[in-house]
Amino acid sequence: MSDARRRLRAAPGLAPALKGGGLVALIAIAIAFPQVYSNPAVSSYGVLALIYVTAATAWNIFSGNTGYISLGQAVFYGSGAYTMGIAARDWNITGDSVFALLPLCGLVGAAIAIPFGLIALRVKRHTFIVITIAFFFIFQLMAFNFSFTGGSTGLQSPFLNWPSATYNTPFYYIALAFAAGAIAIAWLVRRSRFGLQLRAIRDDEDRARGLGVKAMRVKLSAFLISGTITAMIGAVWFYYINQVEPQTGFDPIFDLTLVLMAFLGGYGSISGPVLGALIIEPLTLWLNTQPQFSGYLSEILLGAIFLIVVLFLPRGIITTGGELITRIRTRGRPAVIPATSVGSSALASGATAASGPSSVSSGGGR
Repeated sequence: MSDARRRLRAAPGLAPALKGGGLVALIAIAIAFPQVYSNPAVSSYGVLALIYVTAATAWNIFSGNTGYISLGQAVFYGSGAYTMGIAARDWNITGDSVFALLPLCGLVGAAIAIPFGLIALRVKRHTFIVITIAFFFIFQLMAFNFSFTGGSTGLQSPFLNWPSATYNTPFYYIALAFAAGAIAIAWLVRRSRFGLQLRAIRDDEDRARGLGVKAMRVKLSAFLISGTITAMIGAVWFYYINQVEPQTGFDPIFDLTLVLMAFLGGYGSISGPVLGALIIEPLTLWLNTQPQFSGYLSEILLGAIFLIVVLFLPRGIITTGGELITRIRTRGRPAVIPATSVGSSALASGATAASGPSSVSSGGGR
């Protein structure tokens, strides 16, 4: 057996092993990160990056699977933050006990997602974007004007009596648990019948309805899952940064950043939003520390990156990179023999076999 054939025989078993080994290595790196980089200035990058990994994955569970681009995800993010702040203030909850409010924040996100979705998901995709923007501004105005939200001054989080040197470490592992949970949910959704129905809606919603998919129920369920996860991670973000204001809890840049993360990594895939968040959020934090990018220059740069991605990398790094690797491995040849070639070969061999006996018989006749 030639070396080429041996490699082909080994490849099917080697690929899963490499993927599994890579996944184990990534998990080990993620767990060890705050122990290796204990400097709070560095570990804060990890905390915020994982928060955005969770939020981008939650956004992708709905928008990536259905094709409905949501620009109102900050509604859930800010609502989760305000829910934790209001509940902790009114019920006099302090210290580590505040984390017990996370399920409540998720329930509030789910409660908001139901009427939000029932209204917004009745329209087509382009109109849906406009409605999500309208909902976003409604919630931001309510945060500015209601007295229980603290108005324009916002809310302060309860004090945590943790050592300053390791203050970020518990938040890092909480954010890591949320990120891992969100990715696991996204994986389960994609491999389920529910995920297949979502992708059928993305491809052709009218045809999906004709095949028996209850589109409204399926879309609303995905929207509810996405809103619940986003509200809970928004509450973690609030407790980590110690305050929430209307312009930070309900920030339009947050929604645009999630879209950029998903499109940069690979819109609709599981790993795409994760990769996009791990690139964009640390880059944004670093730009904000540079004097030459002070003010709105960092946002302008992110907008330019978004345009470049949409124009030149519309399928994201994951999909485009995978296609490039396949092209290099096959040296530009098709990875699978075209069906037309197989069919034509079979027809040719059949014709040859058929022509043989006829030639003999005709020869015998002469």
